[in-house]
Amino acid sequence: MPPQFRRRYENRRKHFLVHSMVIHKTDDFLDNAEHLPKNAQRILKRQEELFRNNWIDPRLHIKKLKETDGVYSFRITRRYRALFYFRTSLITKK
Repeated sequence: MPPQFRRRYENRRKHFLVHSMVIHKTDDFLDNAEHLPKNAQRILKRQEELFRNNWIDPRLHIKKLKETDGVYSFRITRRYRALFYFRTSLITKK
């Protein structure tokens, strides 16, 4: 990666740093993922690991859905995408 792009990517990454991420998969997601072709299932696992480590990784091809506010998708293959959204939760002390 050329230095000017690396600097821009690192600055962007710092801005969107997520301290902790919990991924909740819906029953529909699990059912549909189970019915993907084996090759797509393998790629999904790799993409999910990329997502966990850095959700703005350019290899994920993140897109914001125009129809639904706050919903994004990342590419599994050219034919399949996974949808996600962020929910902030407040941690309260007892």
